[in-house]
Amino acid sequence: MTRREATVALLALTGCESKPKMQERRDLHSFSRPHEVRTKHLDLDLEASFDARTLKGSVTHTLVRTDPTAPLVLDTRDLTVQKVETALKPEGPYTQANFTLAAADPILGAALAVTLPADVTAVRVHYTTSPKASGLQWLDASQTAGKKRPFLYSQSQAIHARSWIPVQDTPGVRATYRARIRTPKDLIALMSARSDFRLADPKEPPSGDYSFRMPLAIPSYLIALAVGDLEFRYLSSRTGVWAEPSVVDSAAREFVDMERMMQAAEKLFGPYVWQRYDVLVLPPSFPYGGMENPLMTFATPTLLAGDKSLVAVVAHEMAHSWSGNLVTNATWSDFWLNEGFTTYCERRIQEEVYGAERAKMEEALGYQSLLEELKSHAPIDQVLHIDLKGRDPDDGATEIPYEKGALFLTHIEHVFGRETFDKWLRAYFANFQFQSITTAEFRSYLRNDLLAYDAARAAKIPLEEWLTKPGLPESAPKPSSDAFTAVEAMAKEWLARDASDAKAKTKDWNTQQWLHFLRALTDGADAAKMAQLDRAFGFTKSGNAEIEFQWLRMSIRHAYAPAMPRLEEFLVSVGRRKFVRPLFEEMLKTPDGRQRAEAIYAKARPGYHPITASTVDEMMAKKR
Repeated sequence: MTRREATVALLALTGCESKPKMQERRDLHSFSRPHEVRTKHLDLDLEASFDARTLKGSVTHTLVRTDPTAPLVLDTRDLTVQKVETALKPEGPYTQANFTLAAADPILGAALAVTLPADVTAVRVHYTTSPKASGLQWLDASQTAGKKRPFLYSQSQAIHARSWIPVQDTPGVRATYRARIRTPKDLIALMSARSDFRLADPKEPPSGDYSFRMPLAIPSYLIALAVGDLEFRYLSSRTGVWAEPSVVDSAAREFVDMERMMQAAEKLFGPYVWQRYDVLVLPPSFPYGGMENPLMTFATPTLLAGDKSLVAVVAHEMAHSWSGNLVTNATWSDFWLNEGFTTYCERRIQEEVYGAERAKMEEALGYQSLLEELKSHAPIDQVLHIDLKGRDPDDGATEIPYEKGALFLTHIEHVFGRETFDKWLRAYFANFQFQSITTAEFRSYLRNDLLAYDAARAAKIPLEEWLTKPGLPESAPKPSSDAFTAVEAMAKEWLARDASDAKAKTKDWNTQQWLHFLRALTDGADAAKMAQLDRAFGFTKSGNAEIEFQWLRMSIRHAYAPAMPRLEEFLVSVGRRKFVRPLFEEMLKTPDGRQRAEAIYAKARPGYHPITASTVDEMMAKKR
């Protein structure tokens, strides 16, 4: 018996090597029953009405039926269903079908059940979205960069696709899709799919009628749509940038390294299978830094710092082309499989393109954020394989699955060595490509295909502590950066005295060093020290969103009044949840802060995406 065989046998005897059970694959956040009837392809035909703020049309599901007597069950939220039809084959003919729309659950929406006659393989649902669909944001012209034309974009993750498509809205179901989107003729439509228009002359007049196809099976949360006044800039034969005309050139300059990132990612993780990689820069209300929609990453304009210092987000979304889009979490309790892997891969890409020191700084900042996040969450929410029963999966979208997941993989790399871990990582992506997997399936693969080869090293990795226990194992890495040593010395100097005479020492600092500097000052500063810092470095008018966010959070904490007008401007103009939530949270800690928060929120809320607005709504209600 080999060492590997002996280790596998030991795991089996101890009950640790059991296969994932069916209930571990059950998605608590979907009414669908894909083990009975599953969608394998979607055909969308929708018209965007900016006057009504609705999408209206139909979706046709091509089915795989495992149980010939079972209905098709779809997830919906706030949809008006006009009629449902069935056919023996997707091309028709269609006849009217019986269906029921259940009472709505406040988190999950309403189940749509369609009775399926024998041999039916296609179902067409005719419907209209609500103007308040949680996965869509309709922006007036005044809320865009150009101020001339309205804008629409979707955000389907985690369970918001059901608010604009009746669909089996679970990451455990993957399907191909085609779409026809009709828009006002002066606007361009883009989707997370292939389009002939994308490769055409960017000055070609918009047609108002667009066709798309996604031939690779993806989960519903990756179906994405945007409609607006958009222009394209070519970066390489497979990369480019879309944005509003007033933003597109600065975005192209900022993201000019995308092809280099792609080459680095392919070297590390294997071939890129999605054909193109374009980035669409959205209006500032977009609730996230980026969203990894295949072929068309959606990104926030807060990344446009002018010096490429915030492009880690682009590296992150690109890495999702492997970890998330190619190998997907099967349920939202397994979210860390997407984000932990992607955060780890993002830093490996950063290291290849910008050097090891940049990657170390990003990793150290991420570790600081993780320690802070762990302090603010109950033990149940500190685990990687999180329990989300009865909760909105957006509740699990903290820094913990990102940073703790990445730290876990870093630990494995350190124990087994980079060369061995890289081989395993490439094999992992190849083995599970175009599949949705659970934490149990990850655990099994890790044990069988890495840990079992070296029991001595495997013993140094407390697997269950990482996956199912709160906090961090004692053996967890503690990332640091040599570049931060001088930063910490400068912070101590500032806390001891007014060190504005030492300003010259900071002239070559990058964004990551400035962020570490501000974090080092957070607890020791006061309003007077804040004023000294602002006079020396002009943080209140930084223009770099990450630095401004850190500074404004400190300003709230230390009652630095000169920054309060900028705080209001920032929160009214930026809807990125990463920034909005902590700033309101900081204000809500004091009675005066609550008063300010309520006044600012009254102005800001109309411009926020529903995901961001619901987050702040809940905070406002809880803190009373």
